Formats: sequence, C-alpha cells, structure tokens
Amino acid sequence: MRRLLVLPLALGLTGCFFPADRGQLLESRVDKLSDENKRLKGALAETQGKLDDTTAQLKTALEQLDQASRTTGANIGVKVDGAIQDVATLRGQMESYQFKITELEARLAAAEKSPGAAPTPGKPEEPKKDELKKPDDPKDFLKLADDKAKAGENELAKKLYAEFLKKWPRDELAGEAHFGLGEVHFLESKCREALYEYGKVIQDHPKSKAAPQAYLRSADCFKELKMIDEAKLALNELLKTYAKSEQAKLARARLAELEKKPAPAAPKGGKK
Repeated sequence: MRRLLVLPLALGLTGCFFPADRGQLLESRVDKLSDENKRLKGALAETQGKLDDTTAQLKTALEQLDQASRTTGANIGVKVDGAIQDVATLRGQMESYQFKITELEARLAAAEKSPGAAPTPGKPEEPKKDELKKPDDPKDFLKLADDKAKAGENELAKKLYAEFLKKWPRDELAGEAHFGLGEVHFLESKCREALYEYGKVIQDHPKSKAAPQAYLRSADCFKELKMIDEAKLALNELLKTYAKSEQAKLARARLAELEKKPAPAAPKGGKK
C-alpha cells in the first residue's frame, strides 16, 4: 500500500505522467525483457547441464588416469615384450611375402622367355624336382637355414630363419635362429637389424649356446656404429655373465683394444 501511494506522489511532484500510448510501449518493453529473461534462464540451465556432463566425464577420465598410473613396471614390460614379439612376427611374414614375390617374378620372367613351356590348361603343374624341401623337425629345419646362410643365399636364409621363429618361437633352438638371422644382417652391414636379433638372444634366450657370441657380435655392431661406450658395456656383460666361455677370451682382448687411448698426432713438418 505504501508503494502504491509513493508512485502517484512522486509523479505529481514532478508534474509528469504517462499517456496511454507510452504506457503500452512500456508494457511491451517489459514483456520483451521478461521473454529475454526466460530465454537466458533456459540457456543457463542448458549450459549448467553441459557443465555437469563435462565434469562427470572429467572425473571419469581422472579416475582412469589414476588407475593407469598404478600400472606396475612388470605389466609394462609384458606389454613391451608382446609388442616386440608382434613386430618380430610381422617382420617374418613380410620377409616371407617378399621372398614369394621374388619367386613369382622369377617364374613369370622364365615363362615370358619360354612361352611354350607353360603348363597345359586344366592340368595341375607338376612340382619342380629342385623345389626346396623343408624338414618338419626343428633341428633339421635350423640346419637347412644355416646351410643356406653359409652358402651365401641370404634372402632364402632370412626367410627360413623367420619361418622357423614363426613355427617354433619357444623352442630351445629359437635363440640360435635369432642369432643366425642376426648374422645374415651383420654380413649385409645392417647393424641395427642385427642388433635387434642379438638382443632377442640375450633377452629371451640367455641359456642358448649362441648367447655369448650374441654379446660379442653386439659389441662389433656398436663399434661399427661408433657407439664405443655401448660396445664396452656389451663386452663387460659378456665377461660378467659368461666368464668361462671361449668368447670371454676374445672379449678381454677387444676390450683392451677399445680402452687404448689414441696416439697423439705427430706435429706437422716432422722433427727439426
């Protein structure tokens, strides 16, 4: 009631009043402001909902991150080993496919040179007399791969080593297969590829008879790559782990050679 009395009094004192048209205009503006207020409230509610959803997602992400941060080193190691095994398997498959492609290209070239020798349609092609027979026994299979490597048939040897590792990845001879594959890479001056295979021997097959030689060859590769500290480390590990092996004697000699300081350069112009 007090507000109702104050408003006419104030209008009377100033001598002002609102005509009918201006009153309608004022009401229209108030209505617009009211609608705008409702719209803003709706937008605010919608934004609040999105904020709540985002907060919930952030909370979930933080919980997942916290859980992931508790993963032990052993679990990480298992994942890394699995990834390495997958890479090795894929590499073996790739080399196998590459060998098959080379074989097919050779056959195609031979067929183009001798079109009359093509097989008769409808009849199965007879197997070649000189086609490579692969043994079913792991020991014989590995010997075949070693023989091909010694004969200088590098591509075929790599294919056979990779096939061996695919068929018998946990066999007691798997370490020797990795070493044989590393040796082929080493002879081709592919030290990084060779180091990978030597590393597989050292890491996964430490009891293999190829393990001491893998350390020795790793040192050779590191030296070739100008990684002298790593070469020394490999030789020291060989002496520590396989002190009574034949390779240990070679390791001592090579380590002494690496630790020699280079002779100072002679002064230019010679002695006076």
